[in-house]
Amino acid sequence: MNAFAERWIRSAKEECLNHIIFFGENHLRETIKEYIEHYNTERPHQGIGNRPIGQWTVTTEGHMVCDERLGGILKSFRREAT
Repeated sequence: MNAFAERWIRSAKEECLNHIIFFGENHLRETIKEYIEHYNTERPHQGIGNRPIGQWTVTTEGHMVCDERLGGILKSFRREAT
């Protein structure tokens, strides 16, 4: 389990935490909450066929939409429902 924890911490640092200057513990906690939400619902994971952990549907119709979190540091793309 140590390898999984180390990989998650590395992902959080590289994708999010290294790009922000924190102004207190509450700011850090809120940022990590946003990252966890992004990680579990929007970010694709190689171990499960490049699909997010959360519920996800594949569609080829509709316009592409970019969802941003943390002021644009975290981005995910999806198709808008028609």
